[in-house]
Order: sequence, then C-alpha cells, then structure tokens
Amino acid sequence: MDDCPLILTALLDEPARQHFDDLRRRHFPAGRNHIDAHLTLFHHLPGDHESEISHTVSDAVRRPAPTARVTGVRLLGRGVAFTLACPELATLRRDLARAWDPWLTGQDRGKDDLHVTVQNKVDPSEARALHDGLASGFEPYDVPVTGLALWHYRGGPWSPGPRHHFDDVRS
Repeated sequence: MDDCPLILTALLDEPARQHFDDLRRRHFPAGRNHIDAHLTLFHHLPGDHESEISHTVSDAVRRPAPTARVTGVRLLGRGVAFTLACPELATLRRDLARAWDPWLTGQDRGKDDLHVTVQNKVDPSEARALHDGLASGFEPYDVPVTGLALWHYRGGPWSPGPRHHFDDVRS
C-alpha cells in the first residue's frame, strides 16, 4: 500500500487542457513547471486510503458531465490563474469534503474556489504584465469537465493514479 499523499483534480476536455498547458509552458518558469495545467479539488488526501477514496470518486462521477465557465483572469501576486465557475463541480467537491472531513488539511477544508494556474513563482511585475495581457479583451467561455483524476505526490512531479470519467463521457 502506498502512503504518499493523493491529489484530486478535475479533468478538462482536450482542447481546454491543451490551451491551459500551452499557456503554462510559455509563462511558468521552466525549472519549476513539473506538471501540466490542472484544476485541483483536493491537495492532500491520505494515500493509505487510496482504495476507499478511489471508490468514492468512482461513485461521485456517476452523473452527467458538468460544464465549467471560465469567468476571468486572476492575479495571484507572483502568478496568474483563470477562475472557473461550475456549480455542479462545486457541489460534488463539497459532498466529497463531507465524506472525507476527518482526513482534510486546513487548505482542503477551506478551499472553495476553482482555478487553473498558468503562471506562478515569478516576479510580481511579470505576473502583472501577463495578467493585464490575458485580461485585456477576455470573454468568458465554457469548458467541459470530463472526469476526476487521482495523483500520487512523492515530493516531485505527480504520478498518475486512477481516472474516473463522468457517465456521459467516453474515454
């Protein structure tokens, strides 16, 4: 049994994933960009409960795939993220948080926003310039959410774990 922490992310459809990955490759410091763009739902779940967690996630995706609305560009101080709104995904996350409450860290207990980071760990002026460029003329748009993915965190790049697709999404 693997006891490294687990991360749970939402999977976006391929065009959205490629778009965010492209931005991340262009704007994230290369020496710090070890993973693709992602929409994190939980940062630290107990790896020694992976089977139970995976089963709960498998049950949770037995519903139609939601669509997230990319609502804006947010300055993170030393980076930039796209904000997303998705009531169905937010509800699913709250339901999982209730089920996993004894295991949640403070970060995961208090998380209520959805975002995809495309830049981090840069000088604030560089972040401001990217933010202003991306925000100029920004128009909200929709991206399909295709499933949920578990990842193993072993201190470096994440290792893929089980993928769970919503009922109406073919893998």
